[in-house]
Amino acid sequence: MEESWETRTLHANGLTFSALEQGAGPVVLCLHGFPDHARSFRFQLPALAKAGFRAIAPTLRGYEPSSQPQDGDYHVVRMAEDVVGWLDDLGEKQVHLVGHDWGAVIAYAACALAPERFRSLTTLAIPNPGRLAQGIRKYPGQLRNSWYMFFFQLRGIADRAVEARDWALIDKLWRDWSPGWKLPDDEMASVKRALAQPGVKRAALAYYRAAFSPRSESAKQTQKLAASKIAVPTLAVTGARDGCMDTRIHDVAMVDEDFPAGVEVVRMDNAGHFMHQEDPDGFNRILLGWLERHAPAARTADGE
Repeated sequence: MEESWETRTLHANGLTFSALEQGAGPVVLCLHGFPDHARSFRFQLPALAKAGFRAIAPTLRGYEPSSQPQDGDYHVVRMAEDVVGWLDDLGEKQVHLVGHDWGAVIAYAACALAPERFRSLTTLAIPNPGRLAQGIRKYPGQLRNSWYMFFFQLRGIADRAVEARDWALIDKLWRDWSPGWKLPDDEMASVKRALAQPGVKRAALAYYRAAFSPRSESAKQTQKLAASKIAVPTLAVTGARDGCMDTRIHDVAMVDEDFPAGVEVVRMDNAGHFMHQEDPDGFNRILLGWLERHAPAARTADGE
């Protein structure tokens, strides 16, 4: 695949972030998850650009040395503030927001924090965090799927295990989360290089540790966002074969009353957790159809 995007720098909250960028037009901001990086959207960037959008995939807080905060705060509210800060840095009043995995969690929070800044929200694999506990009560097998989150609380032990045997645990998560599909070797090598940068492994695990630290002021702010309604048109895409997040939880957690601007759920039957990489053509059709409904100003690259 020919890589036609460019690399740019974003600034927010005193931190510096790299990002991949392609195209011109209404901005679509794409947030990656774990264990992943901005190349997660390598199939979406050119498709969005061709459709007349300016696609930007930032590297999340902590996933490179320049964006690791001195206070070590990786609560979701801080990442939501990063997203709003990127919009200010770009000079954009409104953008479309797309988020996968942790990027989805952050995207929900950003839309709760500043709904006026977003034309639409598209989430991949993760349902509304504010209803997640309700979904787990109905489908308690999710706790088994989430074993890694509890394991990551074991400081030192988990840190060593994640990196052991050439990051074998990372390979396992990708296999388990998208059964029957394999990330190409060169892409997995790129993911591992990203995680091996100074401080990145610690930052990536800190996301999970912050989620289990409910007493700080940042945690309380995060909890408030999770309980808020999301006044942004929302599309939630889930893979029926997702081995990380039970797809049925979307049926419980995506409740109309939480999304006053409207919500839709689309299930990709033959995909797992990384559906946008497993079936990029199928996912891109879903995404572009959604964006076109919420971006009347969008046009093709040829101006048609």
